Order: sequence, then structure tokens, then C-alpha cells
Amino acid sequence: MPDAQNTPISTPVNSPASAPRPARRPVTRSFHGDDFVDDYEWLREKDSPEVIAHLEAENAWTEARTAHLAGLRQELFDDMSARTQQTDLGVPVHVTHELDGVGTGWWYYSRTVEGQDYAIRCRVPDTTGTRPDLAGEVLGEEVLLDGNAVAEGHAFFQLGGLAVSPDGRLMAWSVDHSGDERYSSYVRDLSTGEDFGPIHTNLSAGLCWAGNESIVYSLVDEAWRPFQVWRHTIRTDPAQDVLLLQEDDERFWLGVDETRDRTHLQFMAGSKLTSECWLMPVDEPEARPRSIAGRVEGVEYQVELAGQQLLVLHNRDHKDFTLSSAPLSATSAEQWVDVIPAQEGIRLDGVSAYAGHAVVSGRRDALSAVAVLTRRGDDWGELRWVDFDEPIHEVMPHSEPDWGSTTCRLQYSSLVTPNCVLELDLTDASTRLVKQKPVLDHPEHGPYRSDDYLMERLWATAEDGTRIPISMVRRKDIVADGSAACLLYGYGAYESSMPPYFSTMRISLLERGIIFAIAHIRGGGELGRAWYEGGSQLTKPNSFSDFVACGRHLVDQGWTSPQRLAAQGGSAGGLLVGAAMNLAPDLFRAVQAQVPFVDALTSILKPELPLTIPEWEEWGNPIEDPEVYACMKSYTPYENIQPVRYPAVLATTSLNDTRVLYVEPAKWVARLRDIVQPDPERDILLRTEMVAGHGGASGRYDSWREQAFEWAWVIDQISD
Repeated sequence: MPDAQNTPISTPVNSPASAPRPARRPVTRSFHGDDFVDDYEWLREKDSPEVIAHLEAENAWTEARTAHLAGLRQELFDDMSARTQQTDLGVPVHVTHELDGVGTGWWYYSRTVEGQDYAIRCRVPDTTGTRPDLAGEVLGEEVLLDGNAVAEGHAFFQLGGLAVSPDGRLMAWSVDHSGDERYSSYVRDLSTGEDFGPIHTNLSAGLCWAGNESIVYSLVDEAWRPFQVWRHTIRTDPAQDVLLLQEDDERFWLGVDETRDRTHLQFMAGSKLTSECWLMPVDEPEARPRSIAGRVEGVEYQVELAGQQLLVLHNRDHKDFTLSSAPLSATSAEQWVDVIPAQEGIRLDGVSAYAGHAVVSGRRDALSAVAVLTRRGDDWGELRWVDFDEPIHEVMPHSEPDWGSTTCRLQYSSLVTPNCVLELDLTDASTRLVKQKPVLDHPEHGPYRSDDYLMERLWATAEDGTRIPISMVRRKDIVADGSAACLLYGYGAYESSMPPYFSTMRISLLERGIIFAIAHIRGGGELGRAWYEGGSQLTKPNSFSDFVACGRHLVDQGWTSPQRLAAQGGSAGGLLVGAAMNLAPDLFRAVQAQVPFVDALTSILKPELPLTIPEWEEWGNPIEDPEVYACMKSYTPYENIQPVRYPAVLATTSLNDTRVLYVEPAKWVARLRDIVQPDPERDILLRTEMVAGHGGASGRYDSWREQAFEWAWVIDQISD
């Protein structure tokens, strides 16, 4: 697709006269003595020509109502294209493969080419023992997988897993061509480029090797839950595959990976609040997975193999997690010995072990953090936290494949600092810059200068007195006089923390004087497990009132005004902005809801839907518990729309989304139009990607266009 970046953004030829109005076909939902009449549940019939026609009519209406933004959309897309180094190389990662007892080093990396949508995965032999400078033509390069070639002829492409065998001869990989996150697997002979497969279909994303002749994969059930792990021997009939482990509890997802030293398979079953881990030696084909500590309701743990020792990260004694060690043969939590006792205010969330060190990730002071442990025989030294200069930042370690590594890559950015790859020296916890993603000079606006912008941490006060952190970035000359436009983003669910990360496209907002802010509300994980618990299940309403408090704080402090404030959130963040809009319809000028979970109660009342049963630990079970039902009924956006003036709304979704079905925003938009006070300047719009999943369009240029469409709409709503 050589001209993908130059394709103009289209405008409609024939404009429809009015917004689509789907037929009302009422059905009554009855639970716990409550009856709710739903006029639009019939839109759930995805295969119905009438439903498809309605979604296409909504798309046509949205295109017509935003046709005047075609130039702005193109401008935003061109900004992104101009500032992005489109032909680029990632930082190589060293991997040692052993063939016939001889170890051979390779450098693995990915690269992109201007005009092409997808990354190309490659490797080169290690001939010097040092990381190569891969500028220009790469001598000795082997292309493992060209995403552009695999995507050819398909409207959607998503790579699932990619794993090279221990001897370096074969590569297992999986792909999704529809967006429903059900993958098909292949094995490629790297000496010839020949593929075997598809070997399996209906897989979850990940797969790994068990020795050089077997791949291990997870199969999903009808509810899109990974529930079985199988072993397949290369070049044999898949009907002969061996079932290694099955998870029958419908709350749990089951996954598998190989340990860094490739001696064991590691299995993990997890629900939101409980987990169990198993190990199985790779070189014992008849062995069965051995549970490390069984399963205790409410106890989560993860295991990292550290030679003849295990590192176990768990919440057995404290909700913010403890790091313990255990013998490799452990089968009980009674064998765990604390390495890092839990500390108030520090949430530990990951560990990677190497021959002489371990890298620990976590959160403290509402920021992500990384620390190093030094190994002393079977003991471990004190935790050394890695220091960073910026007061607001995001850092994430990437595990190195080689067990003997004395360095570890870190991904680092902030609201003003472009993405960096840092090399962490595990011996002294120092860092050095390996690569910073370039932001190219704009032909009209010149170079990006981080000094032109200010980021800061604000604190809003919630209804119950809780202080809510806000990360904000603005152009340096913006003052708090109420005249600036502002985009407030939020999520607040699943203990997921919203990172204060850098965005190249966001520069186009900041240049226009628009403030960007992230509300770190309860339900997320920014301040530990208690922060999450304060915004989940029966305390979920706190998430919505927190977000409203953050918006009001920005207004009260003079950073913006209700006429110039927009809210944005995706998935559970779409639920957030939909509920916040119901709570305070006069606070926001516009709401942009991406794949929004806005018909939450209906979905959670349907155990046959993908994800519903596992979600009960996040939201509660409204089928069995009338208090949970009443709580969800009080906030689910679809059922709490008020007959007053509302903000303008743009809802975006994808037809093949498995996580949040397209029907939720489709119903929501229809009901909003029925109930809210009409305002010709405040459209309620729906846009559906007809071949995509939860993440939207798959190619990078289509993704840029999608973001340009959304942000052009936001800019139009909140600018003068």
C-alpha cells in the first residue's frame, strides 16, 4: 500500500436529511422486582440486514454532520505524518539459540517502512557481541515476518503470538484477520520461509515452544475465554495434540508461557481476585503441570523462575503485594520466605529474574516505578529504586530473553518527553539512553521543543473528601483565566493505571492551546489496591463522581470552562464518561466515547455473552445480588439519561469487537436522541468500523485517520 499515507480523507457525496431513527421494539427485562423496558435490544442481532443497514445509516449521518471537518482531519493526519519518522528501526534485543550444543547469538528487532502499515520483524546474526547500529541497509538481515505481506488482501490484521524455537530454526505465529481476537496459528521454517498451517484456529493470542519440536497454545471457548492449554508436535495431525491443563471455573482465564531459561512451561489461571500457577519441565514429555501453591479464594500470586529458586509476588499477607522466595520444588505457600515485605503506599506488580539480579516493577506516589534486587547466592539484597528527573512520568521494564543479562531495557516517556528506550545497568541501577523516538520538524510549525510545554500534578477533592490526582499538560503561555479549551481523559477500572505518556498527535492539540488532562480516579490502580477497591463493585459510583470532581476542579481553578471542556474515555472509560455526563450534563461541552461500555447492566445480566462471568468480580453479580443490581442500575449510562440539554456526543465502535459489543453504543445513541433536549449545535453521533475489533482500525495510517477524525470533532466542539 505505497500511497496509504497520502490517501485523502473522504467526504460524503449524498447527505442524509436527518439522523437515523431505529424502530422501537420494546422488550421488558425483569430482575429483583424491577422492570426495564428496552426499545432497542433488537439491535443486538448482528447478522440482521436491518441492523447492518442501520449502522451504515449512522455512519452516513456522522459523515454528513462532520463533512465540514474534512480539512481539519486532513491537517491533523498530515501533522502526524510530518512529525513521525515513518521508516524506522526498533532497538535490537539479544537472543541466544542453541543448536547441537552450540550457542549462537542473534539480534531481533522490528522495523517500519514509509507507506506501509505494519511492522516487519527481523533478525541479524551477532557477529561482534555488542548491540549493532542498524542505520540504513542491514547486512545479513533475515525477515521473519512481514506484517504487510500477511495483511495483503485483508481489511484487518492483528499479529497474536510470535515465538522462535530454542534452536532458532522454526517460528510459531498467530494472526487475526477479523478483529474478534480469535487467532489462527502457523509454523514457519526460517530456512525456507515455508509456512505450515493454519494448524489451529480459535486460539487466544499467545503461544510458546516446549523444546524444538512442540508448540503450546491456549484454546478459547464459546464465551471467548482461554480455558485449555494444548501441546502440538510439529508436522503431526492436530487431532493428536495433548491436553495439558483445563480450567473449568468460568471466572478464570488460562494462559501459558515458557520460562526465560526455557526449562519449564509456566501456566497461570487468573480471575480478577484469585490466581493459581503451575510449572512443568519441558524435557519431561509425560510430566503434568505442578501447582505451586494451589488456589485460595482472594489470593493472587505470580511466579518467576530464578534458577533453582522461585520468586513469588503475592497478596497473601497484604493487598499491595509482597515479594517472596521459595524452593523450585515448592507446592505450598507455607514454603514462601519474604524478600520484600509489603509497604504501605507501594504497590508491587511485576518481577523478572536474571542470573544475578531481579527487576521489580510497581507504583509509588501515583507513578510507575522500577527497582533492582541483587542476588547473593540464595539470598537477595536491598531494593534499589531507579531515579528519574521528571516529576510525572511513565516507565515500564521489558524482560530480556537472555537469563545471564546484566542489563534490562526500560520504556520511558512523559507528557512532554517522547518515548525513550533506556538501558538499566543491573549492577548499579543507573540508566543510559539507547534511543529516543524522534519527533521530526514540522514543515510549518518547526521543531518540537518540550520546553514549550508544562506538565504538572493537580489534586481535585471528591465528594467524600478524597484527593484525586490529575496529570495535566499545556502550552507554557496558557494561563488560568477560564478561556482555554481542555480535553479530560479517564478510565478508572480493573486496577489499570492511566499512564502520563507522550503522544505525537497530541502535539496538534497542545499547539492549538488545548489543555490535556488525565483524571486518575478511583477504580484505577494509581494509588494501590485500596484505590481500585474504592471504585469497583458497590463503590463503583465513586469513579464517576471523582471524574466530575476533576472536571469541576479544572473549571474552578480557571483552566477551562464548561463551554470548552470535553471528556473522553474508551471501553470502561466510555462507561465513565457516559455516567459522568448523566451526573453533570452541564459540565461538559462534548463527550467522545470510544467502544463504550454504556449498556453495562444489560451485558452483565447475560452470562452467555463473552466476558460476562469473569466480569462479575469487577462489577458484582446483579443476577444473584439485588444490591449489586440496584447499584449498577443507578449508574449504567443507557438507563439514566435525563430529559435536559446534553453535551454533543460522538460514540465510536467496531462491529467485530468481542470485549464491548457494538450494540451498546448503538442502543445508547438511539436512546439519547429519544430523551435528551434537542440542540442543533450538539449532535449525537455514532461511527462504526465495519471490519475491526476493540482496538479499532489495525493499520497505522488508518489508525491515524481514526484518531484525526475523533480529535477534529473534539477541536470543533470546544474551540472558538
